[in-house]
Amino acid sequence: MLKALTVRDFALVRSLDIGFGEGLTVITGESGTGKSILLGALSLVLGERATVDIVRPGAARADISAEFDVSGLNAAAAFLDQQALADEDQAGRCLVRRVVNADGRSRAFINSTPVTLQVLRQLCEKLIDIHGQDENQRLAQRDVQLGLLDDYGVDPQELQFCREAFRAWQKACTQAAALEADLESRSDRASLLVYQLEELETLALNEDEYPKIASEHRRLSQAQDLRQTAADSLSALEEDEASGRVIRALASMDDDHPRLQSALDALRAAGDLIADAVRDLRAYDDALDINPEHLATLDDRLNQIHELARKHRVTPQMLHEHQQSLRGELDSLSTDSSTLQTLQEVVEREHAAFLKHGKALSRQRYRSADEFASAVSACMNTLGIKDGALTLEFSPSESERGLESVEFHVQTNPKYPSGPLNKIASGGERARISLAIQVVAAEKSALPCLVLDEADVGVGGTTADVVGRLLRALAAHTQVICVTHAPQVAALGHHHLRVHKDREQDTQIDALADDSRVEELARMLAGADITDKSRDYAATLLREADNRALH
Repeated sequence: MLKALTVRDFALVRSLDIGFGEGLTVITGESGTGKSILLGALSLVLGERATVDIVRPGAARADISAEFDVSGLNAAAAFLDQQALADEDQAGRCLVRRVVNADGRSRAFINSTPVTLQVLRQLCEKLIDIHGQDENQRLAQRDVQLGLLDDYGVDPQELQFCREAFRAWQKACTQAAALEADLESRSDRASLLVYQLEELETLALNEDEYPKIASEHRRLSQAQDLRQTAADSLSALEEDEASGRVIRALASMDDDHPRLQSALDALRAAGDLIADAVRDLRAYDDALDINPEHLATLDDRLNQIHELARKHRVTPQMLHEHQQSLRGELDSLSTDSSTLQTLQEVVEREHAAFLKHGKALSRQRYRSADEFASAVSACMNTLGIKDGALTLEFSPSESERGLESVEFHVQTNPKYPSGPLNKIASGGERARISLAIQVVAAEKSALPCLVLDEADVGVGGTTADVVGRLLRALAAHTQVICVTHAPQVAALGHHHLRVHKDREQDTQIDALADDSRVEELARMLAGADITDKSRDYAATLLREADNRALH
């Protein structure tokens, strides 16, 4: 159960230390004193999202701690052991803490060990359930309705098995779908590669072919100009007699000066080189074959090469290497579907496991549905909705919670057919139906603590007394903490906390003894004008609280 709540610098609270006991604890106080702030602090320490405005103005941080007694609560104790978070000094104690800085950043602790919010929430959902003032709206949601039915009549372990089986099935489905898409993509790529390679193989371009035919094409395409240039060069060389005259003149000189002899040798060597050049030019001229048909063949070949190079976005020089690269990529692509078949078998196996657990859940739900509906209907009648009845409508729906969803249908008037809760019941009726459902679900819930924020809203008089006795009966096996404005409910609490503001307008909470309870109940009955008569009636409510039984 929840044993204590410590609040520092949270909203309008400077400092609060609140103790809680077993049974039914009622929390009362005038409007605006901060009753909801208390529940807000409790929600925050249980893992609710933090915002900067929750820190008390002028404070550096808000600090909230809650102490739970988890002895005998196997699920929570096992979780603490698994996470290595158990209190080694005091077995059965669990201290959760939340610190929120003024900039909005927060930290969470379990037994002084830093934890993530996810871990904090996983633990606290096993310890306590808070039903706020929006519970009537939440109750219209199908997943909430299914959760209430499961709290009443479904084995939590079987629900966890089903959740794990569903997630394993979905994971296998995702993996199989990804592999199938990958194989399809590979197949498409392979088809494209085959088409591209067929074009390149039809071209049959050799590795060093392009440079050769490009050079030959360039030479043949300008062969006429080359031949003319070669002919002009030959004529110039052959008609040049100047070097011969110079050689003869120098040779006739009667002087053995080394420089003269060197010049003469160079001129004779130059003559020999020119003679060699003339021979090579004549051979080159003879090799220049002007063949239009061969030139056309080369031109067509080059056009094919350039066209494929543009198509594949590579240079003509890289086309052969590109072909080899495509061939290697095609060879590396494997469209083997054996892995996919294996995954599909895993999908079928995991789906079968999910169906097994889902059917087990379905049996438990259908088996407990009539009992749950009958209990809620009886509670509705007790709360003043005469001839009211709840029925459960199941619909096929595969999810991690099983094979069906459920919708609560109510009938508040026997003259009219039943319908969805949010469409049939009025606001006041919905509040009482919501309370009836919560009470019935909590009777078999494993949660050790239930917190209700104004569960008696919209009811008064005799009905409020019935509400109080329902909560008191529920508190026989579940700790119940209830914020209330109804004196009939407040009188039935085993413990009574009063919320008020001090002179500095800070929220304070006091535990009330009998005399103080009489005064507080009198205020709730009569408002500001408390009289002896209202005090007498308040005292009567307290005396009768332990003497009257719920019928």
